Amino acid sequence: MKTAEKNYMYLYAYHDDDEALAKLEMRSLFGADTGMKVLQSRKKIDPSRSPFIRGRIEIIVQAESLEELLAKADGRVIEAESFKVTMIKNDSLAKGKSPAFHERRRLEREIGSLLRGTVDLNKPERIVALLTWTEGWLLGYYEESQSIWLEHQHKPEAYSTALSTRVARAVVNIAVPEPQGAKVIDPCCGAGTVLIEALSMGIEIAGGEVNPLVAQKARKNVAHFGYECPVNLRDMREVRERYDVAIIDMPYNLCSVLSPDVKREMLEAARAFAGKLVVVTVEELDSFLQGAGFHVIDRALAKKGRFVREIIVCR
Repeated sequence: MKTAEKNYMYLYAYHDDDEALAKLEMRSLFGADTGMKVLQSRKKIDPSRSPFIRGRIEIIVQAESLEELLAKADGRVIEAESFKVTMIKNDSLAKGKSPAFHERRRLEREIGSLLRGTVDLNKPERIVALLTWTEGWLLGYYEESQSIWLEHQHKPEAYSTALSTRVARAVVNIAVPEPQGAKVIDPCCGAGTVLIEALSMGIEIAGGEVNPLVAQKARKNVAHFGYECPVNLRDMREVRERYDVAIIDMPYNLCSVLSPDVKREMLEAARAFAGKLVVVTVEELDSFLQGAGFHVIDRALAKKGRFVREIIVCR
């Protein structure tokens, strides 16, 4: 007997400044974005991978109306020693469309009484989430995202121009939506922010850095979180190995002003050693990317106040 394919609902949370980046990550992971902060997909992704996903629901009951949902939930066996029903707030719903607090608690009790299993409000083995959205209602097993990237903010060695761990994690997901078997390089790895996020997701990655003091910082930071990866002391123009993906945060501080020739050579080198490139830049790079033989397939701005970086996805 063929097992029914599972369906999932992903719940998102992000600020306005992060919307473009969150949607680029969404397109990279799921192949499409949405105007809402929820996304339904048959693709199963660990919710802790994304800094913008707050949880995932494995759907067990879905209906167009509450009445239909209650009928479908009646007698449904919950696959757990104990459970608790929790109504999850949907930030995409217009004001006044989401049930009020007392109504949410009433629905939780009613649905809990319909389901077959042991209710435990204090230490349930599983949370059964109830969600309403623009296309109806659903019920399913809830897994909350763990903000692993927040822990990575506490590195022993800081670097002034490093990406935030949140942006770095999103960039890794954009670059490597399918980690299995992917061979990745960050040839300008700085203090290792991207390396740490990739390693925490089980991605095979190598680092490179031209500055010996900064390379040592990267090695120390990677080891601090219990990870291992090579951090080679070399100019990225010297890379000879072949990689599936390169992630490059272009140097841009006052001590790292790159001439047009160096930018061109760096991107030409990337074209030679990687099939896909995700580049982070504060400058216009389209002409250099085109000259190196890359085709831009997607892009987004990552904002922090007045400071704006562009993330460009190329093949």
